[in-house]
Amino acid sequence: MEKLFFIEIGMGTDLHGQNITKAAVRAVQNAIHHNSMPGLVSVLPDGSLHNMKVNVKLALPCDKEKLDYELVKAELPYGQVTIEAVDGGMVTTSGVVLKDKDDVNDLIYVVLASVEVGY
Repeated sequence: MEKLFFIEIGMGTDLHGQNITKAAVRAVQNAIHHNSMPGLVSVLPDGSLHNMKVNVKLALPCDKEKLDYELVKAELPYGQVTIEAVDGGMVTTSGVVLKDKDDVNDLIYVVLASVEVGY
């Protein structure tokens, strides 16, 4: 990325069901849903959101091979999106197994996201 304009951090969880993609999507949503960048278009090459670059780093506690990158990318409607999965995040207990919530155990997955925007 030649010019970096914006970095936001988010956290997402899957309380039941042990779905790492759901936790990652929520982390990205948490990072981007409290921001507006109206001036960004004026500094992007050709004034196009398609020229924006978005780099996402996800700290995952487990199951990296189960991450659906395309579902995570779908949360970012503009730009050229790259996603990097790294070790991190957290696994903790919910204290209960709820079969009707597709729990296979009592674990909560916590994912952290860093979203960088620029060009």
